[in-house]
Amino acid sequence: MAEVSNSKLFESPSGILQDKKGACVVIVRTEWNAAIVDALERGCINILKKAGAEWKIITVPGAFEIPFGIKSYWEIHKYKDGRPSAFIALGCVLRGDTPHFDYVCKAVTDGMVQLNLSLPIPCIFGVLTVDNQQQADERTGGRHGNKGEESAMTALKMIDMLNSIKPATAP
Repeated sequence: MAEVSNSKLFESPSGILQDKKGACVVIVRTEWNAAIVDALERGCINILKKAGAEWKIITVPGAFEIPFGIKSYWEIHKYKDGRPSAFIALGCVLRGDTPHFDYVCKAVTDGMVQLNLSLPIPCIFGVLTVDNQQQADERTGGRHGNKGEESAMTALKMIDMLNSIKPATAP
């Protein structure tokens, strides 16, 4: 089972949660399963605040619309000051009685992969795909931590990774 305790995600080099001034993270969140997504958002913002990063929140109806929301935001802001340094997708798809769950989960996952391969900044997958409310609760502050916090930490680490591989600019 994937648990944060099996990861070194929160063991970070000194400074990962500091000096992120100028970094702008755009959180794209869904309206569906709002209470769950609200908890993910709170966890995400908590980490971004600690890092001193800026953030913006845009809302889309459901998980299926997340990739379009990200691509649209990027296309409008890519040449502007304060353009995004990373995107974080937050949503929750709860399994129901029909195959709709499978289609939505595959669509949002495939869309996020395409964005990660086509945009020059990271797009972090913070979408819960769970069977029931208990599993969602366990991932929004329960025994599995808060996946919103994990998503924010991942975004910060990916921003650092990108900065570390950029060529130095001439004086």
